[in-house]
Amino acid sequence: MNVHVEATGIASVHLTLAMVDYEHVREIAQGLVRADGITLTPLIFPSIEEITFRFTNNLEWDVSELSFGKYVSLTSQGAAPMVAIPVFPSRVHRHSAIYVRADRGIKAAKDLEGCAVGVPEWAQTAGIYARGILAEEFGVDLSKIRWLQAGVNEPGRTEKVALKLPSGLRCEPRPDTSLSVMLASGEIDAVISARAPEAPNGRVVRLFPDYRAEEARFFKKTGIFPIMHLIAIRRTVLEQHPWIAMNLFK
Repeated sequence: MNVHVEATGIASVHLTLAMVDYEHVREIAQGLVRADGITLTPLIFPSIEEITFRFTNNLEWDVSELSFGKYVSLTSQGAAPMVAIPVFPSRVHRHSAIYVRADRGIKAAKDLEGCAVGVPEWAQTAGIYARGILAEEFGVDLSKIRWLQAGVNEPGRTEKVALKLPSGLRCEPRPDTSLSVMLASGEIDAVISARAPEAPNGRVVRLFPDYRAEEARFFKKTGIFPIMHLIAIRRTVLEQHPWIAMNLFK
């Protein structure tokens, strides 16, 4: 971050901004829409995973799209070096994010009790919403599920934040393998993930085949359109220039 003097002679604060290339924010990245007093250098990424990893671990830029779940987790532990503003680049229902083996007799949400279920990260926003839906809308006892954590289609993925799980819940890390491999071998019965696991046709299906109808029912009942990502500002930058939060929000 530094102060930039434009050709007009007007000074502005220069900020770096990392985000995914969504159509609805593209004009900001292209400089067609500007925040008063701010010059943005956009850094465009193909997915949120790299952005979240690099920002939560290294704070490599000034303003960032960020996983809602990661931000809430960091903030709840008093360790968030960033401050969010109420701008949400991604909002998605997650009834579609629950995948089950077709041969395990899992026909309803309650059937997941007693099963082994994999997640790419416990603190992934999609998984947080999906687990909440299972527990609150369908009465699933999450403590009766064996939880495992691994990369969706590649091994080596780990949690980006420290976990403090509720009593009775445990999530076993498996960096040696992937959810797709465990699902194919039968080690796990289901996967909750924003990205679909790789699986032979017909062997893995969605828990809710007509997930759009479930999403419509959920929205009609609750009025909730789940927030996936938000925009966050590096705390040290905001402390130096408190006004940039409102100007970016506007």
